[in-house]
Amino acid sequence: MKLSDGVEASVHCATLLAQLDEGRTMPASALAEYHGLSQSYLLKHLKQLTAAGLLESVPGPHGGYRLARSADAVTLLDVVLAIEGPKPAFRCAEIRQRGPGALEPKAYAKPCGINAAMLRAEQAYRAELRKTRLSDVISDYQASADPRSLAFGCAFVERHQRP
Repeated sequence: MKLSDGVEASVHCATLLAQLDEGRTMPASALAEYHGLSQSYLLKHLKQLTAAGLLESVPGPHGGYRLARSADAVTLLDVVLAIEGPKPAFRCAEIRQRGPGALEPKAYAKPCGINAAMLRAEQAYRAELRKTRLSDVISDYQASADPRSLAFGCAFVERHQRP
């Protein structure tokens, strides 16, 4: 399974926004700069996160983005679903019912075993993402990151957050 690059960018942006002081925002341009992404690319994903209720978009000269709820209340599954949508990664097209050896549809009364296995794997994957909150990702990073990276991130947030 391959998730889009937008999922990675979105999780990283959400964790950075979680570092903002209460009531503050950060502009999309700063988020794009910090992650080395184009602003137009990132805006698409920020809009999806906003539409899903994970971010708030604040208009105006002091506007930007911020988390709509606490980092404890946002899971990695929330972010994945906001960017990728709710459909499973594997979508069975019932190709077993095609081709020269295909039988009549009633011969396929049992669900496709491949589809069933893939859906079980999807459920396990989603359960793990559902258990992992942004706050977990942040605390794990803070516990193991190079202090220079932490210092840079804190200074960047301080410099770019808006009142």
